[in-house]
Amino acid sequence: MDSFFISHGSPTLSIDDSLPARHFLKSWKEKVMEKRPTSILVISAHWETEEPTVNVVPRNDTIYDFYGFPESMYKLKYPAPGAAELAKRVKELLTASNFKCVNEDKKRGLDHGAWVPLMLMYPEADIPVCQLSVQTNKDGTYHYNIGKALAPLREEGVLIFGSGSATHNLRAVNRSKETVVPWAYEFDNWLKEALLDGRYEDVNQYEEKAPHAKKAHPSPEHFYPLHVAMGAAGEEAKAKLIHRSWSSGTLSYASYQFTPTSPEN
Repeated sequence: MDSFFISHGSPTLSIDDSLPARHFLKSWKEKVMEKRPTSILVISAHWETEEPTVNVVPRNDTIYDFYGFPESMYKLKYPAPGAAELAKRVKELLTASNFKCVNEDKKRGLDHGAWVPLMLMYPEADIPVCQLSVQTNKDGTYHYNIGKALAPLREEGVLIFGSGSATHNLRAVNRSKETVVPWAYEFDNWLKEALLDGRYEDVNQYEEKAPHAKKAHPSPEHFYPLHVAMGAAGEEAKAKLIHRSWSSGTLSYASYQFTPTSPEN
């Protein structure tokens, strides 16, 4: 099974039919991945911890980790079953790959980086879901290696997807702006070319290699889910741009599919 990176953009993706990315995700089962996964592992930008942590719950609560949005958004629910067995497997794989400390959170549900895309991709909310946190005190290579450690899950029917944003500078968002600002386009285009060319090491070292890296990602949490998805498909994976759209002048919804090509996969 392939791994994916989804740019989830604004929480209004959950209700705003004017966003092309919303229609892309709603067509997921028909146009991107017809095969139903046994369970889903989401690496979301909106869960930051010091050490890798998985949520272990019977059923996922819906976390409204956003403020000042339309009231209707706070009534949306995505009560997907938890995936305790998947969480256990994630811990096994990470500890076997020298990630010494992997924690469990037995209360946390799904933040909007997980449930907003999932409610569009799999609206029935009947597939078990586990979340894995990101570590902003680490770097891209660290998260790429997390993905490499988790690669066996793909052969076990698990859908691994990182949920973040190809560009994410909320201070630069201009909701009235229709054209894409140059720095955002240049970073997004560099990312596309690097991924499609298989230059994964450059993406791991994006802060040194990419144009406007600090402008595109003042903090790295929305980018690290990409590194996990990338790593999960392996060094010889083939990347494919499966969606690209923009909002607010700077917010890229670019999303990618990673298909393993090496013999062992």
